[in-house]
Amino acid sequence: MSRVRIAITMGDPAGVGAEIIVKALNYKEVYQNCIPVVIGDYAVLEDAVKFCNLKIKLRKILDVAEAKGEYGYIDYINIDKVHSGEWEYKKNSAICGEASFQYVIYGIKQALARKVQAVVTAPINKKSLHMAGYPYSGHTEIFAEYTKTKDFAMLLASKSLHVIHVSAHVSLREACDHVKKERILKVIQLADKGMKELGYKTPKIGVAGLNPHCSENGLFGKEEEEEIIPAIKEAEAMGICVKGPEPPDTVFVKCQAGQYDIIVAMYHDQGHIPLKLSGFKYNLQEDKYESLSGINCTIGLPIVRTSVDHGTAFGKAGEGRANEESMLDAIYAGIQMAKYRM
Repeated sequence: MSRVRIAITMGDPAGVGAEIIVKALNYKEVYQNCIPVVIGDYAVLEDAVKFCNLKIKLRKILDVAEAKGEYGYIDYINIDKVHSGEWEYKKNSAICGEASFQYVIYGIKQALARKVQAVVTAPINKKSLHMAGYPYSGHTEIFAEYTKTKDFAMLLASKSLHVIHVSAHVSLREACDHVKKERILKVIQLADKGMKELGYKTPKIGVAGLNPHCSENGLFGKEEEEEIIPAIKEAEAMGICVKGPEPPDTVFVKCQAGQYDIIVAMYHDQGHIPLKLSGFKYNLQEDKYESLSGINCTIGLPIVRTSVDHGTAFGKAGEGRANEESMLDAIYAGIQMAKYRM
């Protein structure tokens, strides 16, 4: 099968986005299955290449179709929002928020026009985004709005665990209000769709409960009986391989053991905590992550979108210490999902 063309958006210039991109694109095997095009700014990419001591060359193109996907070169579109001396690593600013937003919008437009088959995103910073006047809580909401998508969900994956969320960037109090049959059923369907795109022929889906011990037959709440179980039964009737609800403190262990391929989590931290425990490894003595395995996919969009599963990491930005593992994972996932849709 021919190589897929993917857009990689640079993220916040003050963070580690440019660094993890140039490091990831220094792997020859990346070019075997894709033609990557970086959407960003030359000054930031050039600086990252320099402080990472890489021999890779930057090649400016005016249209994503011009990208050659040639190892040793990074083909990039210069959005021309940030120039030398106009940004500072580790610091929030409106200029960086504006730039990161425009990179994403450009990538979305290229995907909607079918000029690229996937968009892979480096991290943006919410505070900088807000300083620039864009009140989004993250990439997921931007992609949903600009692709006019109503039903979507955040799917996270490490090498040993997959999780999808009923709710994500809302308060915990509000998250409980999102535990409704219609939403849970939709997320189960999105889990089935997303896992098939990631290469699972018949995904085994487990559903976590909301309450401790799945409410212990109503002792600790009624959400399981009134909302979660009816959604699971309806999904089963559709032919989806789904079971639950399972107590939240054991269902992820069962997933890692192979009983399930993916878990439907009821809210953000219920899914994020086990996922990051399975994919992140932090060395306290050296103050660095030795492993940052994991990706974030937005399921339900008309285009493929994958991302790293970490933030802008201002604490180490501009120093050459950032780990590119999650960016590599996101690129490979984007390739897999794009090829499934071809």
